[in-house]
Order: sequence, then structure tokens, then C-alpha cells
Amino acid sequence: MIDWYAFLVVLVVTLFASAVVVSAYALGIRLLTLSGRTPIVTPAEFTDAIAVITPAEAAAAAKRAAKAAKKSPLTDGQKRLALVGAWVCFAISAGAVLYGIYLIVPALHGGA
Repeated sequence: MIDWYAFLVVLVVTLFASAVVVSAYALGIRLLTLSGRTPIVTPAEFTDAIAVITPAEAAAAAKRAAKAAKKSPLTDGQKRLALVGAWVCFAISAGAVLYGIYLIVPALHGGA
């Protein structure tokens, strides 16, 4: 017999937790960009890649990011605050993921 109330509770908590993780990470990326530290991913070549970024395209992206960072209307203090906020958001996101793993792993080994 299925406990539908427990199923509904798990569904709601899962949706809420995933929204928290995604929102915290997205806000962290936004604050990181506001602080002038735009994340640049270096190009990688994969044998089955659909599109490969050339080193020239990566250099152009880095140049655009540096130009955008110089245009920022924020003061140095505001940039530092945005950086701290970004890391707090990343910590919240990572903490939620680690807590979820903590809740799942004991159940796999016959624990609570």
C-alpha cells in the first residue's frame, strides 16, 4: 500500500530544495559577475563535441568580460560585498546538496 501523504511530502520538499539549489547558484553567478569576476571557462576540445570554442573566441570572450568589469558602476566596497554574497550563495547551494546526500546515504546502508 502506498502512503500518498508521504509521497506528496517528498515531492514538495524535493521541488522546494531543487528550487533553492538552482536559485542560490544562479544568484551566486550573478553576484560573482557583478563583483567583476566573470567566470570564464577555457575551451576544451572533445572528439564528439557539437561546437568547439577556438582560442581566439575564448580570448574575445575574456576581453569582453574585462571590458564589462571596467564599466561596472559599483564601488570597490560594493564589489567586495557582491563577492561575499556570491560565496554565501555558493555555500548555501553546496550545503543543500551535501545535506541531501547526507539524508540519502544512511538510507542506502540500512540506517534510519
